[in-house]
Amino acid sequence: MSRVFFALGALSAAVAVGLGAFGAHGLRARLTPDVLATFEVGVRYQMYHALALLAVAWAAGRWTSGGITAAGILFAAGTLLFSGSLYLLALTGQKWLGAVAPLGGLAFIAAWLLLAWGAWTAA
Repeated sequence: MSRVFFALGALSAAVAVGLGAFGAHGLRARLTPDVLATFEVGVRYQMYHALALLAVAWAAGRWTSGGITAAGILFAAGTLLFSGSLYLLALTGQKWLGAVAPLGGLAFIAAWLLLAWGAWTAA
């Protein structure tokens, strides 16, 4: 699993850099500043959690723990839910997508807690 999480983290970081550049150069003239800020929050949290996936890959290669694996899955799911909903909200204007972001935030919180628990209890 460590290779899977490392690859997901690296790919997610690459996508975050690309979307950050797209936001800065391609969307600045098309979106209002507050909507662009929403897009940028999605990019920022995607990058944070891409790095978290790299940490999960390192931890999974070092320790055996279901908590660490679950953390990686939740970091990936949280990125899709949180950042993905913010990207779509910014690009489509569909306000209901704002209700999806907190689910991603909960996935992030649970993932960080599981990563800590997994490291603490690992064999």
